[in-house]
Amino acid sequence: MLTIHAADEVRTGRDAPPIEDGAVAVEGNLIAAVGPLEAVRERFPLARVRSWPGVLEPGRLHEGLLPDAPSPRERIHAVLKSGAVAILAQYAGSPELRAAADRNDVLVVSGPVPSVLVESGRADLAVFDETGACIATVCAGRLVHRRR
Repeated sequence: MLTIHAADEVRTGRDAPPIEDGAVAVEGNLIAAVGPLEAVRERFPLARVRSWPGVLEPGRLHEGLLPDAPSPRERIHAVLKSGAVAILAQYAGSPELRAAADRNDVLVVSGPVPSVLVESGRADLAVFDETGACIATVCAGRLVHRRR
């Protein structure tokens, strides 16, 4: 199902200029379009629209130890709640952690990777409020965290 994630502001990359009233269309695990909401809605008029307050940007890389939690699944979920969609391999050494990451489509990488929102790229994105707190995380096209 095609979903449009709309936000007050969309940043396609760390240093990219903001797109006011922007949107990212997601189909499966890929980005179908990025741009102003009106243009994206015009292109995909039947898509479901999720509107988020705040700034939508590429999902982040969790660069340190994974948060403490009772289980590997909960440790990965804590990472997703922070807006991260990737973890460093050096901190995911156990088979249980790697399996939990894999089940949630969290990337396990050896070092920093460029994170940008581009058409046909993997749909990894996060939305942050004015305090910097994560409101929502989409990992490989799936909404995996939503703050209530």
